[in-house]
Amino acid sequence: MNIQQLRLVHETVRQQFNLTQASAALNTSQSGASKHIRDLEAELGIDVFQRKGKRLLGLTDEGQMLIDLVERIVLDVENLRRSAQQLTHEDEGQLTIATTHTQARYVLPPVIREFKQAFPKVHLELHQCSPDEIVSLLKAGKVDIGIATEGLAQEREHLACFRFYDWHHAVVVPDGHPLADGTPLTLERIADYPLITYHRSFTGRERLNRLFEEADINPDFVLTALDADVIKTYVELELGVGLIASMAYNEQRDQGLTLVPAEHLFPVNTSYIALRRGYFLRGYAYKFLNICREDLTLQTVRGLLDKQAA
Repeated sequence: MNIQQLRLVHETVRQQFNLTQASAALNTSQSGASKHIRDLEAELGIDVFQRKGKRLLGLTDEGQMLIDLVERIVLDVENLRRSAQQLTHEDEGQLTIATTHTQARYVLPPVIREFKQAFPKVHLELHQCSPDEIVSLLKAGKVDIGIATEGLAQEREHLACFRFYDWHHAVVVPDGHPLADGTPLTLERIADYPLITYHRSFTGRERLNRLFEEADINPDFVLTALDADVIKTYVELELGVGLIASMAYNEQRDQGLTLVPAEHLFPVNTSYIALRRGYFLRGYAYKFLNICREDLTLQTVRGLLDKQAA
């Protein structure tokens, strides 16, 4: 038995039993991957996977019983490698962060600037993706830290989540628009206009939908997008009124647009920082967390991890 065999089993499950994709992810041939798995099954004396010809259909009952142990071993081996790197190259390495466009574009720049000043030899890799993709990357151990509003807090069995900051939606309109005349905003007034906002899976969109539904208002969402920059572009073209995260507006950069605060209308949203349980973090990763929130020190994060795991 060797770690490559266990990695192949783990990756095959992660790739939904597609052996071609699993072997590619681990830089081996499909025939070699199949032989490794067969050799492991022969040594264990059980079939880990259900098969139909050469195609893998899923885990056998025995495989279901073993897969958690396999995943723990693979994670422990990865943690051992990262621990050794920490001892030999404390201030060098790579930090990988998965987040949404809004966080990457409007929230993280000052954090990353401060981090790079402290750790100039650490390479930062920033993945911009959907909340579901962030969860998948964290679970697979492909990224160190995940940051998003949706998706993370619902995965507490696998992820440890820490509140990052709270925010509200706001209304953005072209300069001189009637909604910017100083009259208090209402949902009814907003819904009198075509609306442009986020795609359903991003940046608090589901909460917006529920808010209008509870008020028995049927707004006309004429365009949805994955990020605020696109939303603001079409607001500039006067195709509708934008509903964006308030931090996605910059008065200097967004000239020609007016942000109309609407905290009294829209519920508070919370963005979270998430870590995979049991995943070893390099020392500089804890510094990144501490820059995000001053109270997220190495000691407090580890303490909260232990508490949440209990």
